[in-house]
Formats: sequence, structure tokens, C-alpha cells
Amino acid sequence: MNQASPISVAQVTDLHLLATENCPLQGIQTTESFQAVIQRLQELREELDLVLLTGDLSEDGTPQSYENLQYQLNTLKIPTYWLPGNHDCAIAMDKILNQGMVSRRKSFQRGGWNFILLDSSLPEHWYGYLSSTTIEWLNSELQILGNYPTLIALHHPPFPVNSAWLDASGLQNPEELFAVLDRYPQVKLVLFGHIHQEFQHQRHQVDYLGTPSTCFQFHSQSPTFAINQDLPGFRLLTLYPDGRWETRVERVSYPFPLASAANI
Repeated sequence: MNQASPISVAQVTDLHLLATENCPLQGIQTTESFQAVIQRLQELREELDLVLLTGDLSEDGTPQSYENLQYQLNTLKIPTYWLPGNHDCAIAMDKILNQGMVSRRKSFQRGGWNFILLDSSLPEHWYGYLSSTTIEWLNSELQILGNYPTLIALHHPPFPVNSAWLDASGLQNPEELFAVLDRYPQVKLVLFGHIHQEFQHQRHQVDYLGTPSTCFQFHSQSPTFAINQDLPGFRLLTLYPDGRWETRVERVSYPFPLASAANI
């Protein structure tokens, strides 16, 4: 690849796949809605350089759900990297999601950019937390990787999104993350999932982007759990070697009924 060429990245998040593929969740068969996203990514395959899966890939954390995901990703044939969310089983993911063009690497370079993927999940908890080991590793990676523009990804949002029930489940120690990022001006972007909606916030010249789910979407600025009729989606990013970037959210067509309330 010409070093001067930008790279194209798809962020795909909150798939909530199940071991039983035809079992609905919130009125949606999550495998079907994810397949609609996969179909669109296949149409974009010639221009896509990599896919980032930012957590809650499974709803039930079962090995079968990850086997189902691995099968779908094999058809995509695009380099894919992942991190766990609060519904995931990191141990099962690590064993299964490491075949073909799917990698469990959490730090890599591509197209003049550094990518660092963080695990903010805590077993048995819906909120997020970055352990001291993870914070120290992040700092070390940023030192080692040098001054190339850098993208960080995690599952839980480090900012409130003005939705009381969701904000209770965000990253619980964002200041520890910010303390590291503030020391490294090469960090340009932080991507996250969890909130099932589009979100953007800038802090100290770093842009923080939340992305819609591949299944059901949460009402923005709702004090209680609420699902709207927004279509499943994903985020596309174009990253330039000089640190500039562009992004847009794409939606895919999926017919689904109104869903009832449940836990995320």
C-alpha cells in the first residue's frame, strides 16, 4: 500500500448474537440484522482495509455464539480485530475468534496509524472499568509505538451521553484513561460502543465517537430504557497518514417490530 494513501476502517459494535440464531432479542433476530451489515460490508470490501468489533459481540457469551460470528466473518474476508463488552466472555472469544483473517491482537499498525484496543469489561457487571494493568499497558504502548496518529477503542463510553440509565453503565474510571491520553498528542480518536446510538464529543483535541448497534437502537437522552425504530448501523472511517480523518454512519435495511424493555 502507498504510505500516502488513507485507510478505510469499519467499526461494528453491539451485535448481541446468540447461540440459537433464530431466537429474537428485543423483537430482532440479531443474526439476521448482523447479516444485513455483513452484506453491506461485502459490497464495500474492495475499499475496506479492516474491521473493528467493539464489544457485546455476543448476548449470552456462549462458545456457539462466537462460532457463529467466526463463520460470518470468514465470509467477509477482511482483516478483523475485536475487544470484549459487558455481555461477552473474553476467555471464549480468545479461543475462538482467532482464525483466518480474524485476529485477537490488541495493538497493531496499519496505514501509518497505531491501533490500541482496550478491555473495559468486568465479569458480572454491566458498567466498565479499566484495570491498573490495562492503564499501564496503554501508557507503555503509546511510548513504544511512537508519534504516528493513534486510534484507541474500548466498549464503554468514557463520557455521559445524557441518558440516566445508560450513564450508570459507562466507564467508571475515565479520569485514569484521560490522564494517559493527555500525555500523548498523537492520540486522535477514541471509538466505543455500548450506547446503541451515534455520539460525538471532543476533549483536548481528541474526538470520541459512539456508534449504532447492528441490532436494536436506544433512544437518545432517555432517562429510562427505551428502544427506538432507528435502523441497524455501523461506522465508516477514513484515516489519513497525517492524522486527519473522516467518518460517517451507515444504516442497513431491517424490518423489525417495536421491542419491549429489558436489560442491556
